[in-house]
Amino acid sequence: MSSQPQSLSKSKDSLVIKIIVYVVCIVLAVVSIMPFWVMLVNATRSSVQIKEHPISLIPSKYLFSNKEVFDDKPSFQPVTGFINSAIISVGATVCALYFSSLTAYALTAYEWKLRDSFFKFIMAVMMIPAQCTMIGFFKMVYSLHLTNNLLTLILPAVAAPSMVFFMRQYLQSSLSMEIVQSARIDGAGEFRTFNSIVLPIMKPALATQAIFAFVGNWNELFRPLVILTEGSKKTMPIMVSLLNGDIYRVEYGAIYLGLTITVLPLIVVYIFLSKYIVSGVSLGAVK
Repeated sequence: MSSQPQSLSKSKDSLVIKIIVYVVCIVLAVVSIMPFWVMLVNATRSSVQIKEHPISLIPSKYLFSNKEVFDDKPSFQPVTGFINSAIISVGATVCALYFSSLTAYALTAYEWKLRDSFFKFIMAVMMIPAQCTMIGFFKMVYSLHLTNNLLTLILPAVAAPSMVFFMRQYLQSSLSMEIVQSARIDGAGEFRTFNSIVLPIMKPALATQAIFAFVGNWNELFRPLVILTEGSKKTMPIMVSLLNGDIYRVEYGAIYLGLTITVLPLIVVYIFLSKYIVSGVSLGAVK
């Protein structure tokens, strides 16, 4: 008889814990979604409404009026901005993922004399802010006549110290050297071993870093603003920033609409890659 009250108390405790977890998850979900919803709602409101009440949860009727503002802004060309941003973001993300993974594989799978020193050098470079190297980078680009060239913003992604650090930590916990040795015994070359065996193992890490890399390159404003001066080469963040250039009147509704258009590809990328992150977490839990 005494076991029944104990089981009832345990079931009540577990029920309370579940309720608390659900409430916390709901609150966190609302807090995460709220900024995006406010942005979407403000894209349908006029500048006067936004000035009077910056935060509103009810959409308004000025969506097409805000879209008409773009017609009066010849510098705002969303199709051109999308294409340029997509080329830079996809190219930089692919370069960063592949070469960072390759570097991390070299730091994990090979024994060589200066391996630890090289890794420490990568960590030291990671501590240097990108703004500190911008002047020298611009001088080099200008001397090579590579301004207004999208490759100027893609090729530097080959060196991504923080991504190398993440990939190295992931490989140290998930890569089995017996598999690599078996591939070598079967006659596979090093690049084939890396491309066919190591990269599939790193799929969850690649998906995670792909999101961060794509979002970072898509939202980057400072370097493209310095390097790209032609209108046909400007990215979406540059074009959205130009919407705020009128000193007499600022169309806040149009700015929020431009931000909404800019954010949509990021949401699509996250939805596409989120399943790989979840699978990676589940795989790590099973191991």
